[in-house]
Amino acid sequence: MFYHVAKRLFDFIFALILSIVMLPFFILIAIIIKLDSKGPVFFIHNRVGKGGKPLPLFKFRTMCDDAEGMIKNFSSDQQKEWQENFKLKDDPRVTKVGKFLRKTSLDELPQLYNILIGQLSFVGPRPVTKEELEKFALGEAEKVLSVTPGLTGWWACNGRSNIDYDERVKLELYYVDHASILLDLKIILKTILIVFSREGAI
Repeated sequence: MFYHVAKRLFDFIFALILSIVMLPFFILIAIIIKLDSKGPVFFIHNRVGKGGKPLPLFKFRTMCDDAEGMIKNFSSDQQKEWQENFKLKDDPRVTKVGKFLRKTSLDELPQLYNILIGQLSFVGPRPVTKEELEKFALGEAEKVLSVTPGLTGWWACNGRSNIDYDERVKLELYYVDHASILLDLKIILKTILIVFSREGAI
């Protein structure tokens, strides 16, 4: 009980502080995105949140305006990679600015809003789509969805896009079984190091 209350207090206070401090960067990034390509500044990706509730995940747009429609034009190899991992390591839809935002994880900054309203935590399993839930074995999806998803997590700081989806599931389940203040702090510190080294980002 103490862990969950302390975690929520940390999430709200730290997200509020970061939102205020990072506001000038939000504005600058928004301007750069608009200058780089046509389309909205923000992209809302529909994911599944705690308890199976819909989670509209906010991000800075990193892809071209017709990104969803371009999936049907993927090559056979790209289609296979997409079906296995729900992402491409070399995605042709990503804009020039988008590549930089992804490498530095700046595209995730709008998710501070998701954290402020309690849909997301700083640390937890990364939120998944309905299609991704099919990768989970019986009982695994319910287990992962029993906790609040996170901006970063055990999978995100232990390989991220460099590992396959089955291994990702194992890492997310490990976090659910071992969640604690100490593990959360370890994940936050590892994530900071990864962001600066640009390891595992796409």
